[in-house]
Amino acid sequence: MPLVTTTEMFKKAYEGGYAIGAFNVNNMEIVQGITEAAKEVNAPLILQVSSGARKYAKHTYLVKLVEAAIEETGLPICLHLDHGDSFELCKSCIDGGFTSVMIDGSHLPFEENIKLTKQVVDYAHAHGVVVEGELGRLAGIEDAVNVSEEDAAFTKPEEVEEFVSRTGVDSLAIAIGTSHGAYKFKGEAKLRFDILEEVARRLPGFPIVLHGASSVIPEFVEKINKYGGNMPGAKGVPEDMLRKAAQSAVCKINIDSDLRLAMTATIREYFAQHPDHFDPRQYLGPARQAIKDLVKHKLIHVLGCAGKA
Repeated sequence: MPLVTTTEMFKKAYEGGYAIGAFNVNNMEIVQGITEAAKEVNAPLILQVSSGARKYAKHTYLVKLVEAAIEETGLPICLHLDHGDSFELCKSCIDGGFTSVMIDGSHLPFEENIKLTKQVVDYAHAHGVVVEGELGRLAGIEDAVNVSEEDAAFTKPEEVEEFVSRTGVDSLAIAIGTSHGAYKFKGEAKLRFDILEEVARRLPGFPIVLHGASSVIPEFVEKINKYGGNMPGAKGVPEDMLRKAAQSAVCKINIDSDLRLAMTATIREYFAQHPDHFDPRQYLGPARQAIKDLVKHKLIHVLGCAGKA
């Protein structure tokens, strides 16, 4: 099976009241953990690559790892560029075999965002690739994305129809209170479901995307802190909120920080318990298993896409 786009995935997800997990990848163990979990529960997948991951692991290695995962699992998998920040980067990924790209013009004025997004859409659609745009800005830090709380902004529902119709995007990332990184909320977690509902009303049947949607699972944060880490106050999006979003117009939920936390917590624990070990396979094996267990939980209990491949 070749790589697929998100078109059919999103159509089924919207109609079925579930979301597709979009998991960030940057090495072999992460790809294996995610895809082995999805195979066990027969779930469709989006594997996404940030510009930082692309610089770290190189484009060709990542594409070949994902192609190997398809061969091993037989699952429908979409390879997606996360937070593309220029036409040139999106074009490079389209030319290099990605089946979906995100162009993030959310930092630009409305008209400039439309202009850049449409430029990417025109090129992508001519090559059979789908495009995710963004309106509103999430706070937080993740790879090359760094937005302060002062610069963050909720999506304005009154802008979404014009943006979608003028750009031709296939899906839209919106800002309703999620944020990038492991420090999403200082107080009680709150998402603006009223914005989501109004966007869905204005764009019936149109796929919506949630970025910054890791739950920052306390078990992993506690383990990291126990074994020499320093992550006080890390807090994510409660899983019941994500499940509610997945049952509405949200067809794609991005998960990255949870994968990082699971891997780091497991490796820190292993180093503490086995100070004499030095073979990377000894600690990367359990880390891969931790990612697999986490992703399996997300697919079944949060995203609701188990059995939907």
